[in-house]
Amino acid sequence: MRLVGPEGEQVGIVPLERALQLAADVDLDLVEVAPMARPPVCKLMDYGKFKYESALKAREARRNQQQTVIKEMKLRPKIDSHDYETKKGHVVRFLKAGDKVKVTIMFRGREQSRPELGFRLLRRLSEEISELGFVEAAPKQDGRNMIMVIAPHRATKAAAVAAKSGEVQADAPEATPVSAGDQ
Repeated sequence: MRLVGPEGEQVGIVPLERALQLAADVDLDLVEVAPMARPPVCKLMDYGKFKYESALKAREARRNQQQTVIKEMKLRPKIDSHDYETKKGHVVRFLKAGDKVKVTIMFRGREQSRPELGFRLLRRLSEEISELGFVEAAPKQDGRNMIMVIAPHRATKAAAVAAKSGEVQADAPEATPVSAGDQ
């Protein structure tokens, strides 16, 4: 196996018994860090510290993952023009924030026999917000509802993420330097 010392220095290719003896001499553990390599790579280190650092890295990776948020907007097929504009404004705001939007049209009673009204309304909405997002899931009838999913364009989402991280940094208190006379 290839052995790496406690400070990251290369010890070389040594047999298992010699590596275990070196680990016992310096009172450290022999940890296999790359089992698929040829020959496998082992390192002399404190195993508890190794587990702690790998847990820290995993936690940091989870923190940096982007959470996908789906907002929902419900409409009716015979929506008034002012109500439609208000709902469209909400959809635009959600897309600018980098969130996906699930647009649901709810049919009641005899409206169910006219699904083309829903298709027409969803097509109109998707055309009006096409510069901010695209239709990720085409309109489809689902019982009494018709559903369409709109996702933001990559540039819109990137701008929203940058704006959110800028807000976090702007909200953080600034550190003030302390001179020796202030203490």
